Amino acid sequence: MTTAIDFYFDFVSPYSYLASTILPGIAKSHAASINYRPFTLLELMQKVGNRPTTIECQNKGTYVIADLQRWAKRYQVQFAPNPFWQRIDFPELGRAALVAADEGRGADYIAAVFRAVWGEAADLSQRSKLVGVLAQANSDGARLLQRAASPEYATKLEMSTAAAAERGVFGSPTMFVGKEMFFGNDRFDFMTQAFAAAA
Repeated sequence: MTTAIDFYFDFVSPYSYLASTILPGIAKSHAASINYRPFTLLELMQKVGNRPTTIECQNKGTYVIADLQRWAKRYQVQFAPNPFWQRIDFPELGRAALVAADEGRGADYIAAVFRAVWGEAADLSQRSKLVGVLAQANSDGARLLQRAASPEYATKLEMSTAAAAERGVFGSPTMFVGKEMFFGNDRFDFMTQAFAAAA
């Protein structure tokens, strides 16, 4: 029986934020855990030949903002386009997620950071703001970020990105239930079916 969801994501993706708000409820209803697997989205896209069309196509970028707001309303969560996203160090956030996971605080860290970036439009390029967000997740933010800056966690994030590409991931968010892959924040009905089939 399947007892875990593998959640591949990059904090740069607002659709991954939306998915992150729904996955804990799905996991709970199926007595499953969530394996949080951060990766670097642009690096992965280069590996698999994908392109960031939302950035490249202005019309699509405009549409996506409206679409995200619709989904946030449906999921009853806050969403705010982040005007600071281009100066946020998203790979650092991914490395710190790996540290938090190793310390048993991954879920709290990920929820807090996603909420800050895409629920509150916080400027996490400001160190004091980021440390404050991590404090809300019951973490010593300064110490966690210092550990995340080590070569060990740079290598771990690179390995996580490579492993995602090897598994077939091409974008964020991507979830696995067993061997079945689901891309996007709108495939949760299919995920529920996968749990039922594995029962």
